[in-house]
Amino acid sequence: MQTQRGSAGPVRLIATTLVWCVVAADLLLILWIALTSLRGSSDILKQAFALPAPPRFDNYARAFDDGGFGPAALNSVVVAVVSSLLAVAVAAPCAYALARRRSRVSSALTVSFAMGLGVPGQVLVVPLFVGLAQANLTDSQFGLILVYIGLAMPFTVFMLTGFFSGIPTVLEEAAALDGAGPFRTFVQVVLPVARGGLITAFLLQFISSWNETLFALVLTHSQDQITLPVALSQFVAAAQLNGMDYGTMFAGVCIILAPMIALFSWLGTRIIQGMTVGIGK
Repeated sequence: MQTQRGSAGPVRLIATTLVWCVVAADLLLILWIALTSLRGSSDILKQAFALPAPPRFDNYARAFDDGGFGPAALNSVVVAVVSSLLAVAVAAPCAYALARRRSRVSSALTVSFAMGLGVPGQVLVVPLFVGLAQANLTDSQFGLILVYIGLAMPFTVFMLTGFFSGIPTVLEEAAALDGAGPFRTFVQVVLPVARGGLITAFLLQFISSWNETLFALVLTHSQDQITLPVALSQFVAAAQLNGMDYGTMFAGVCIILAPMIALFSWLGTRIIQGMTVGIGK
């Protein structure tokens, strides 16, 4: 036992050191992006690593005005929030039914949702584009929201099934004895108990929708419909022809990163705990 403990000490120390090195590298990268967003293009080309002297906050003004990041940020918020809420609202009853009805059919459906996690998004681009084009839903927030809801179903249902499986059936039996029907039991008893899992599912879907680029790039193209990742890609493509404005480009990157950094700083522990509980069931 002492030999095992002695050997585990250096291994744990090395692993901890590597983790902190990765964290330090990520923090330095974020700091470099933030500082570079306050510098001019000529200064960045002369010296990539330097402090902004003086800081150029007008890079953010150009990003919102000339780069179109302002309307794109609003579109990203609308699409991410609405798709996340609807995805959780649709996935919760499905996951609850799969968790409570133990049969071959429910087990097969659960496996089907789990298999859906392995389907690459590139395979779905052309069928979804053709289907949305026939329904006149391309280049619209509504069509993009529908796509994000469908993409979220495999993971969200699979994760919430683990949460609902961990809820004691005694609570539902007590509600039934009090005269509550299945729908009332689900809404007033089960959902409040599974609030942590629902919040985690919403946050993960919000992060996925906020950072998604492929489907947003294919399905939207007008300036009043594009999201932030598409606005950044269009800005880079235009800058390659008109001259790269690195300061404004890094400002756009910061606009995309800032909500995610704030979200993880505020609710990072809840997200990690929620994923651990859901997977462990």
